[in-house]
Amino acid sequence: MSQTTVGKPWYRQPSLWARRLYNWVIHWASTPYAVPALFIVAFVESSIFPIPPDVLLMAMALGRPAQAFFYAFICSLGSVIGGLLGYVIGYFLWEAARSFFIPNVFSQELFDLVQKKYELYSFWVVFIAAFTPIPYKIFTIAGGVCHINLGGFILASAIGRSARFFIVATILYFLGEKAKRFIEKHFEWLTLAFGILLAGGFVLIKKVM
Repeated sequence: MSQTTVGKPWYRQPSLWARRLYNWVIHWASTPYAVPALFIVAFVESSIFPIPPDVLLMAMALGRPAQAFFYAFICSLGSVIGGLLGYVIGYFLWEAARSFFIPNVFSQELFDLVQKKYELYSFWVVFIAAFTPIPYKIFTIAGGVCHINLGGFILASAIGRSARFFIVATILYFLGEKAKRFIEKHFEWLTLAFGILLAGGFVLIKKVM
């Protein structure tokens, strides 16, 4: 592939980045390291990592649809445990870690918004963040900073994360190769749809709650 497309270097083309990432994670589905990699990505994404685990989950489930629900379980488990790490960072280490996360990982404005919502709707804020494409790390860390109830935090995380990943697994389990062909054919449109869902999740947090 050429290093440029329509005069732009490849590293400045988001769709090309996404396509390369998709092609890269697909190969993990056939390696011995697929399951540990899925757990690790899900774990670190809940506190510091920018790439959502859905990408690897989909790649693995498309490669082996019969294992889709097992992969969803691993993804959910890693994400919930990783969420606890984010909670611990917020609860115990926020003053020391603040300069790393703001503005490198998320903005001060967004973090302040999440803190305000936690004052009224802590369970539902965690659940919406866990279920939608909103970057979950903002909410796990803010949950610790706000000292929200740990039991409610874990419950909302487990329900929201499991629902999200098992829905993905169910679709890929029943559609299998058809889903793979659809994703590859309409990849750019699906990337756009993901962005719209991401924005919609923030609107739901900001306007409805």
